[in-house]
Amino acid sequence: MHDLLLFDLDGTISDPLVGFARSINYALTHFGYEPLELSACANYIGPPIDESFRTITRLTEPNKIKELVGKYRERYADVGFAENTLYPGIPESLATLAQSGVPLAVCTSKRKDFAERILEMFGLRHHFSFISGGEIGLEKWQQIESLLAQGSVSTSSVMIGDRHFDIVAARKNGLSSAGVLWGYGSRAELEKEQPTYLFASPAELSVLAEDRHHVF
Repeated sequence: MHDLLLFDLDGTISDPLVGFARSINYALTHFGYEPLELSACANYIGPPIDESFRTITRLTEPNKIKELVGKYRERYADVGFAENTLYPGIPESLATLAQSGVPLAVCTSKRKDFAERILEMFGLRHHFSFISGGEIGLEKWQQIESLLAQGSVSTSSVMIGDRHFDIVAARKNGLSSAGVLWGYGSRAELEKEQPTYLFASPAELSVLAEDRHHVF
């Protein structure tokens, strides 16, 4: 039986694309770069924001990346976080899991205060015992490593996310993993990393409160 369910946020609980893309382009255009199409921005949902800016701009200077991240966060803190939308079925599934007695938590590459505001906005914050947020230069596997060291999670916990970063981070730390197919990772991307579970809809998450493995 899993002792804790650790959720990613973007692409797993809520869809961040509109606010993410507009904030990315706000930063890019401020520093003289061409804005990206909405569909192109989807490719950068998942990794830490500094890593995304390095890939987009091909910059390597830490100070310039820090400036881009700062400008992105300027808009995101103002309006971008509120442009998230919940995936259908997520509130019901979280309520069902919470009622089962298995603790829930969040591990996201997004800054902790942004994640808090988004979950509060949707009325979901009370379901989660804690939120682990990301910082510049911090990978998801390092976040889970720290949570393990603190005793906040264990190898009986399961990391739930929509991208390969989530599955790899879990495996590196000896946790089970669950890939979800309603976010931004394709079935091929997730299956390549061999998650413990693979779910096609939020309703299927209820399996995680049961004492068995089930791959869809």
